[in-house]
Amino acid sequence: MTQRPVGPYLVESRLAAGGMAEVFIAKRVGPHGFSKRVALKRILPQYARDPDFVAMFIAEARLAAQLDHPNIVQVFDFGELEGGLFLAMELVTGTTVNRLLRTVAARGENVPPDVALEIAWETARALAYAHALKGEEGQPLSLVHRDVSPANILLTRTGNVKLSDFGIARASSVDRRTDQGRLRGKLGYMSPEQVMGKPLDGRSDVFTLVTVLAEMLLAEPLFGTGTDIDILLRIRDVDLRVLQRTEQRIPNEVRRLLTLGLERDPANRPDSVELAEAIGTLVRKRGKDAGPERVARLLARLELVEPMRPEDALGAELPTTLLPLEAPGAGAVSVESETAAQGVRATTPAIWRVRLADGRLLGPVSFPKLVELITTGVIGLDTEIAKGDAAFQPPGAFPELTRFVTSPALQWNEHETDAPTWKGPNTPGALLPIVFQLVTRRETGVLHLHEAERRKKIYFVEGRPEFVASTDRRELLGEFLVQEGLVLRMEMEMALALLPRYGGRLGDALVGLGVLRPVELFRAISAQVTARYLEAFRWSRGEWLYVRDARSHEETFPLGTDPYELLREAVVAMHIDAVQAALTPLGERVLVRAPAPLVPLSAYRVPKTWLRVLGAVRGDVTLPGLVVREAASGDSDPEDVYRAIYLGVSCGLILAR
Repeated sequence: MTQRPVGPYLVESRLAAGGMAEVFIAKRVGPHGFSKRVALKRILPQYARDPDFVAMFIAEARLAAQLDHPNIVQVFDFGELEGGLFLAMELVTGTTVNRLLRTVAARGENVPPDVALEIAWETARALAYAHALKGEEGQPLSLVHRDVSPANILLTRTGNVKLSDFGIARASSVDRRTDQGRLRGKLGYMSPEQVMGKPLDGRSDVFTLVTVLAEMLLAEPLFGTGTDIDILLRIRDVDLRVLQRTEQRIPNEVRRLLTLGLERDPANRPDSVELAEAIGTLVRKRGKDAGPERVARLLARLELVEPMRPEDALGAELPTTLLPLEAPGAGAVSVESETAAQGVRATTPAIWRVRLADGRLLGPVSFPKLVELITTGVIGLDTEIAKGDAAFQPPGAFPELTRFVTSPALQWNEHETDAPTWKGPNTPGALLPIVFQLVTRRETGVLHLHEAERRKKIYFVEGRPEFVASTDRRELLGEFLVQEGLVLRMEMEMALALLPRYGGRLGDALVGLGVLRPVELFRAISAQVTARYLEAFRWSRGEWLYVRDARSHEETFPLGTDPYELLREAVVAMHIDAVQAALTPLGERVLVRAPAPLVPLSAYRVPKTWLRVLGAVRGDVTLPGLVVREAASGDSDPEDVYRAIYLGVSCGLILAR
C-alpha cells in the first residue's frame, strides 16, 4: 500500500481492524537515516469522539507507558492527529503461545516440559514486576493484567518471551467509570473469581498463567471443550479432570506446582513473585538445556518463525495491541441478527389464545406473554391453547412449548406435593432452620413455598441450592436483566420473539443476538438465582413442603457461593421484624454457646460485629440483656445483635436454657 503519514510515522501496511481500533505496521523516520518499525494502533474515526472510549484509551496508555521490563511489550509513543488518537508499540517478530499450542496439537505432540517452564518463568517475572509496580508518588498501582492468555504471550525468533496487551489491565488509580460493563479476559483463560465477577488481585493472573502452563504440557484445553457456559462452570469449580487423567505425562514436581497455582481460593495460591521463584527453582533443579535458545530451536523445528512476514509475527491475535480490538458484546445487535429476527417475526404467528380449565378465555397474546403465563403458573397442563385461528389443543401439542410443559421446574402441578417428606407452616423466621437441616443433611429434593397466590420452588442437590422457580413475574430472567440494566427493554423483546428458534431458552437467544456475552449471561443467571433464593427467606406466611429426590431437569447454573455463606446472606436479607418475631420464643432464657455445633462458626464468614456478639454469649445473659449490654458498650447496634443471635440459634451455634 502507498505509505501515508500518521503523526511522525509512515504507515507501511495494515495488520487488522476490530470493532474499535485498527493496527498498522509503521516506520518512524528521523535525521541521518534513522528509522524504526513499530506497531501503530489508532482509534477508528467513528469512535474518536466517544468520550468514554477516549478516556479509557488515554488512561490505559499512560498506565502501559509506565511498564519497563524486558518481558513486557513496550509502548514508545502516544499522540493525537486530526482528532484521532494513536499509540506506537514495540513490533515483536516471532509468534505466540497460541500458535505454538495449535501447532503441537495438530502434530500430536506437546510442548516439552522444560520449554513450557521457561515460557511460564519469563511470563511470571513480567507479572511479578507489573504487580509490584508503584506510581510516581510511590503508591501501589495494584495492577492486574486480567488476560494472561496464550494469544498475549509472545515468543520472539530468539526464544525470548514478552507479555502483551496490558491495555486491558486495571490499576487502582484508573478511573473505573470507563470500565463499566466491559468484560475482560478470554473464555477459557479466566480465574474462578473473574468468572464470578468478584474483586481481583494479582493472584487471578497467577491462576490464568498456570492454566496456560498446564495447556502447554497437555496440548489440550485444561477446562475442556463444549458450550461457553460449560467451560465457565468448570473454571468456577476448578474442574481439573483433564489434568487428572493425564497424570503420567507431567513430572510430579511440576504437577504439584500446577495444583498449587490452580487453587480455587486465591488466598491459597502463590503470588506472582512466589510463582516465579517456584518455577525458577524447578528450571534450575531440572538442569536441562532450557533457556531462550531451546525455545528458539523448538519454534524453528515447528516452522513457526520462518518465513518472517508481519502477519506471521503478529497474526490475527494482534498481540501488541493496547486495547482489545473486538467490539464489546453487550449492547450491539448485528445486521445479521436483525435480519434473522425479522425473518422469525414474519413466520411466527403473532396471535395465541388460551382457554383455562374453568373455561375463561385469554388472548390474543404474544408468544413471550404465553411463555410468561406458563412459567408463572397461570397456564397449566389442563389448559388448552390455540395458535392463530386453529383449534384449541393441549400445550404439549406445540413443539415451541415443549421445554415449558415438560420441565418439572417450570410446572406448578399440585400432585408433586401430595406426599411431602416434611411440611409445616411458614411462620416468620421459620425457613432458615429448615434450610440449615437440608444443607447439613446434604438433601436432594425440592422445597415448595406457598403464600396465597405466590409460589416458589427451591431445588437442592446434595445440600446445595441448584435452581429456583417462582411465579412472580418480577423474578423472571428477562425482567431481572432489564431491571439490573444489563439489557435494554427493546433487546429483551427481540430475544423473546426469537425464543422458538433457541428452544425456549432466553439466555441462548440473548447470546445469539450478541446482546450478552456468555460470561455476562453466566454471572447474570447466578445473580438472578441467588436473588430468588434469598427473597424466599423474607416470606412469613403460608406453608412449606419438602419433597425428597425431586429434580428440576433444567440446565442449571449451580451457585458458586458456599451454602453456609448463603445462610448468612439470608439472615441479612430478612426483614428485621421477622428476625425479632422468630426470636420471641427465647423470652428470658439464658443464652449459651453450643459445645459441639454441627457446623463451625467460621463456615458462615460472618461480619466482625456478629463475631463480637456471638463471642459475648457466655451463659450469663438473656437476649434482652445482651441487646442492652451491647448497646451500652457501643460496639454493636441492636439489629446486629438480633441477626447474629438468630443465625446462631437457627444453625445450632447458640442454645437457650
